[in-house]
Amino acid sequence: MANRDKKALSAVAPLAPRQLRVSTDTSDLGFRTTADLEPLSGLIGQKRALGAIRFGAEMAKPGYNLFVLGPSGFGRHTAVKTLLGERASGLPAPDDWVYVNNFAVAHKPKALRLSAGTANRFRDAMNELVDDLRIAVPAAFQADEYRERRRSLEAELEDMHEQAFEALREKADAEHIAILRTPMGFALAPMSDGKVIKPEVFNALPEATRSEMEEKINRLQEDLRDVLERMPAIEKEHREQLRKLNADTAGTVVDASIGSIAGRFSGIPAITEHLKDVRDDLVARAELFLERTQAELESPFPEAAGSSIRDARFSRYLVNVMVANDLDGDTGGAPLVVEDHPTLANVVGRIEHQSQQGALVTNFTMIRPGALHRANGGYLVLDARKVLSEMFTWEALKRALRNEEITIVSPAEQLSLVTTVSLEPEPIPLDVKVVLVGERLIYYLLAELDPDFADLFKVQVDFSEQLPRTAQNIGLYARLVASIADREKLLPFNAAAVAAVIDEAARMAEDAERISLQVGRLADLLREADYWARQSSRKSVAAADVAQAVSAQIYRADRLRELSHEAITRGTLLVDTDGEAVGKVNGLSVLGLGNFSFGRPTRITARTRIGSGKVVDIERETKLGGPLHSKGVLILTGFLAATFSLDAPMSLWASLVFEQSYSGVEGDSASSAELYALLSSLSGLPVRQSLAVTGSVNQLGEVQAIGGVNDKIEGFFDICNARGLTGRQGVLIPASNVKHLMLRQDVVDAVKQQNFAVWPVTTVEQGIELLTGVPAGERGPAGTFPKDTVYAMVEDTLRRYASIRKDYPGPGESVDGGSRREHS
Repeated sequence: MANRDKKALSAVAPLAPRQLRVSTDTSDLGFRTTADLEPLSGLIGQKRALGAIRFGAEMAKPGYNLFVLGPSGFGRHTAVKTLLGERASGLPAPDDWVYVNNFAVAHKPKALRLSAGTANRFRDAMNELVDDLRIAVPAAFQADEYRERRRSLEAELEDMHEQAFEALREKADAEHIAILRTPMGFALAPMSDGKVIKPEVFNALPEATRSEMEEKINRLQEDLRDVLERMPAIEKEHREQLRKLNADTAGTVVDASIGSIAGRFSGIPAITEHLKDVRDDLVARAELFLERTQAELESPFPEAAGSSIRDARFSRYLVNVMVANDLDGDTGGAPLVVEDHPTLANVVGRIEHQSQQGALVTNFTMIRPGALHRANGGYLVLDARKVLSEMFTWEALKRALRNEEITIVSPAEQLSLVTTVSLEPEPIPLDVKVVLVGERLIYYLLAELDPDFADLFKVQVDFSEQLPRTAQNIGLYARLVASIADREKLLPFNAAAVAAVIDEAARMAEDAERISLQVGRLADLLREADYWARQSSRKSVAAADVAQAVSAQIYRADRLRELSHEAITRGTLLVDTDGEAVGKVNGLSVLGLGNFSFGRPTRITARTRIGSGKVVDIERETKLGGPLHSKGVLILTGFLAATFSLDAPMSLWASLVFEQSYSGVEGDSASSAELYALLSSLSGLPVRQSLAVTGSVNQLGEVQAIGGVNDKIEGFFDICNARGLTGRQGVLIPASNVKHLMLRQDVVDAVKQQNFAVWPVTTVEQGIELLTGVPAGERGPAGTFPKDTVYAMVEDTLRRYASIRKDYPGPGESVDGGSRREHS
């Protein structure tokens, strides 16, 4: 084995310690602490995203709304609010919007557009108007002039009644007939000597006399009917005269009050037109001001008790302010609204109801604005996932953007749960820039599945996740650390601490040549390093504090990693770290738990025999393997078929399995390890168990890059370190992953001491040579592999399988090829 190891090691050299971790040189930073640096304003490495935000904010055409995509923690919300806030502050304040009563169609309130700063003044003026009229109108009706005119009208009515009945009464007296008033109305009766004749006396009269009196009564009844029929017309005329008197009296007071308001809002057509409607309705309903509620009757201050704001009788004259931009306050510029809870009501507004005597009632004063109203004329920022999670919100938002107007609807109406007539507020024109913030997956799903999405959200704001690790960018990153420390009131970070932070940012990026732009995790690391520095009573944060913060983060999250590794070191999960075995390879996988991930070795085994050319993926057969893993198995099957026994059918049956795997397996990063296990089983050559393998393979036998390379190496290292490093242990990784290496310092130290190694491999041949210590072999001019090479042994086995299968009788056949018959 020692000789074979020597040959393999001469073919592929292990990586040098400097290739396993690229550390930032503190001497290149050029400062002592971050207190010496100018804090950075804004984000770094987001030129594309920031340019897209500026473009979208300034593009005034319809449909140019923004979708900000990228993972959380990269400063998306901060950048959006900062840039849009700067843009909004330089724009003019948008118009105010109010709802007022529609006196013609009460269930369709009118929306009025007013210049900025007008809405609140108009609302207050209308409140004052009604409160003033509640005092002035009753006073006008109590005036002597009004009372005298009303008494005159009532006297005139009484005179007309008397004149009509007096003529009838005189005619009746001449005919000796009495007109009597009864509870049932008027009645006629004969008289004698000025007295009504009693019925028994009347019945005793001669028939001729009775007939004459009855004829007179009938004629007078006709006259009485004519008089009574004229009375309603006389009374109606009187009511009209009284109504006109009331209107004239109220109109004088109302005109004076409304004239005062009209003068204050002259030049605003919407208010002028509305005041005309208010004036006509006030005059027509002047009696409202003459009624007294129970609260007013019982209160020593009836004016206060009957305030128009609390009195539902006068709500029809009030103003419901939906959007008000107070130019005298601190709300100058266009609005920037961030709606954190985008329900349908919170986005498009809602109509509230009150319970009165068991029924739900509403009016235009109960209309409440949504985020679209508040952001109208400016910018609205929404979380895409939350919008899509709320029922009806996404469709309502699209409808508002498409129609360029805000229509208030309720979920009950959407579901047709309400059949009663409700309010239908006049839609408000919409001019807003909507910014959705979400993950890339949401953006791509909407772009694929929603036909309206591309027309409504034309600006893609894509945040970068990494930054090239150049000297210039390292300087910017140091200033970013300084700005976070300054903003969070942290201790200054010395140069070594900043270098440690940059190294950790490279580990976050899983790339030695890149730095992570995940500002959220960076800020957490800085806060925690500051905590440990203060615990040690330091005046500045040192590299040791950063290291302790990283260790503490891992310790808080790695309970499951400890249990997993403990199961291996105690022999519960079978993973060898020394010795040799045929058809058995240590594969490497990564387990992710929230923001924490760790690597774990897993035994992969292969068994082979004669068959029909099928490689059985046990993970796939048991539905534990994902599509990418199954693809990897099919690729290595293609490699075997195209590399060996080209002149004979593939007569192989093989099985592959991740031993002691009880959950799903996904990804193709173990396909090279599975191929090595198959080659070992077919060749009979044992594989070094002191090595672990990661990397995917293509049909040409090239080993390809995989993800999580640092976690995988460190996972196997931890197991080897727990059992004791022997100097023979290490990991095979794709050569294309070398640039991604940012290993922990303890792994680098072990490599320096030659107790551990990392080998970069480019091809399957290099990998199998390292694992077996035997040359892989290359097909020569004669079409065969050199003797005693791995590939020669594999091909010999496959040829033997093909020969045996050729001679093996199939079902219903004899060995000589004839038919086999059964006899009873």
